[in-house]
Amino acid sequence: MIAVTDRPRIGVSACLLGERVRYDGGDKRDVWLVDVLGPRVEWVSVCPEAEAGLGTPREPMNLGRDARGRLVLITGRVRDDLTTTMAAYSERRAGELAAGHLDGYVLKSGSPSCGLDVALRSTLPGAVGEPVAAPHVRGVFAAALTGQLPDLPVADERQLSDPAAREAFVARVFAHHRARMFQA
Repeated sequence: MIAVTDRPRIGVSACLLGERVRYDGGDKRDVWLVDVLGPRVEWVSVCPEAEAGLGTPREPMNLGRDARGRLVLITGRVRDDLTTTMAAYSERRAGELAAGHLDGYVLKSGSPSCGLDVALRSTLPGAVGEPVAAPHVRGVFAAALTGQLPDLPVADERQLSDPAAREAFVARVFAHHRARMFQA
């Protein structure tokens, strides 16, 4: 059972908190998230790739469509298809997070797993021509998360660099938290 806290619980891509979990072994620490919002919230840190067992560092990955038009997650050099691994992990972890009483989520922009708006690559094995569907899709984990928690306030750090968007996101998170506390 999750303890009720006086601070909103926000899921976050671990690299944005400064954890060295990126494919290159680095991080993407976001100063505003850590230093400004951080003291006011409880973070739930998640790195889908690391938690799915892909290791750090790891080969970069891309989203694209295969010859059948299926969305696939492929490593850049070796061309390993990680779609099944990441999809299974993402559905399971999103279910755990849904049960974890989150009030919001901040994802890493552009990530093939966490991105809300990821450009598809048309250079995947067996792909013919340009992608047949939208040229931008949600990352594998982001799609599972937003699918299981459609009403959860979600943003990426790129969106939160805009002061108006940041203010709106924080207001939605705190409103979600107050509503959850009222129901508890």
